[in-house]
Amino acid sequence: MTQHQHSPVKTQHHLAKALHPSPRVLKEAMGEVDGFNAKFAVLITRLVGTMWCAYLFAAIALLGLSPALEPGGEGLVAWIAQTFLQLVLLSVIMVGQNVQSLAADARSANTFKDAEAILDRLDVRTQGGLKTILDRLDELAPDTAAQSGSGPVTG
Repeated sequence: MTQHQHSPVKTQHHLAKALHPSPRVLKEAMGEVDGFNAKFAVLITRLVGTMWCAYLFAAIALLGLSPALEPGGEGLVAWIAQTFLQLVLLSVIMVGQNVQSLAADARSANTFKDAEAILDRLDVRTQGGLKTILDRLDELAPDTAAQSGSGPVTG
């Protein structure tokens, strides 16, 4: 009997899917919802939740750095808190959530495979599982009864 050992789910495999959604993935995601508003929301969420969008937001935020540092400007702390962090972290957090979600889906699939294997082994009709044990016990049962001197009880 072989035993499957699952290693921790690596996020590297899922990173590309979360970072760069292809048009096929976008179309598939939009096909899962009904109505224009839902489709538009899914599209925007999928696009904003990419590292490319985080890079774009970082560039946009950097454009506002020079005016923030001028005398009478909003200042460096305000620029960091109100512009850079809000713009860039929005996308980065969404990417992280997407990667975690994909890894959780992979762990869930592994758990389901393990549960299927366990249930298969517990099924008395499956060769190699409990059926083998029950068949062997049936073979041993007559031998055990003969050795103890007690046969089947007849009335």
